[in-house]
Amino acid sequence: MSILKNSEVLESILRALFSVASRRTTQSFAATVIGAIIKTLEQNYEFLQQVHIENPEYVNAEGIIKISSEIDTVDCTQVGKAIEAIIRIVYMDLVGKTGLFFMKELKDLAGEEIIAELKSYGVDLGILQTEQRYLHRQQRRKNQEVHQTTKMKGDAGKHRDDVSLLGYTWKNVGSWQYDPLQKTCVLYSKDGKELDRLNLETIIESYVTSITQEYEDPSSAYQEEVILSEKEIELLKILSQRDIDAETAQVVLHLSKDEFERIIRRLLQNELLHYVSFNEIELTEQGINYLTQKESETTVPRSS
Repeated sequence: MSILKNSEVLESILRALFSVASRRTTQSFAATVIGAIIKTLEQNYEFLQQVHIENPEYVNAEGIIKISSEIDTVDCTQVGKAIEAIIRIVYMDLVGKTGLFFMKELKDLAGEEIIAELKSYGVDLGILQTEQRYLHRQQRRKNQEVHQTTKMKGDAGKHRDDVSLLGYTWKNVGSWQYDPLQKTCVLYSKDGKELDRLNLETIIESYVTSITQEYEDPSSAYQEEVILSEKEIELLKILSQRDIDAETAQVVLHLSKDEFERIIRRLLQNELLHYVSFNEIELTEQGINYLTQKESETTVPRSS
């Protein structure tokens, strides 16, 4: 039975997000970005209207995040979906080196109690961390491919920036500043001339809308990169060959109850096992394919 309220869980995660984001930019900018993300997601999660992010320049640290107690009446799984959406939007934007350790920092700041509580909300930060690492590697490979293509094609392979209505391209932008009063990003040329003023909330709304529409669950792709321990692989092999109860499996694998349960949870999370009844599990198609691939890797061809 949960002892934490929705408002407490959500506030803890938002404070952790704010702290992580503030290390990479100013507190004022981080607060505005997170606030704009929440505002944009209100169309999918109406209860987020009960969340308010204040400018840290005008309030103390405790007053930056305000959440109405009305949110405590919302189904926790819906709150969990909103939390997961917010986290994903932030880490999908941090594709460089600064974003690689984002989930680790978030987990450290959130603490074990919140991490455990989030699981009852349907949110597993461990899985999101694995997902982020996969997306980081995917982005890195994509960048390498683009660089290689550009190198081979020369000028013809270079990216052509779209020209704005004011006649500048992103190549002309030398720096930018955030105006907290106007909530705009002011773009400057390399010689210090002002090029444009962009409304931050409009930028974020467009960005959030685009990635939530285009987002595809990468789990099917990163699962193949999951590295299993010898015991985990051995359990999969046993389950593929015969029916076995939990107690017998623990004895065969020389595992304690806690170790066995951790292995089961991990294989379930990675969709290599699934429940077929209340107390019975079996290999998924993905689990069977994993074993088949492993066997083909270890098969040594006979010499003629």
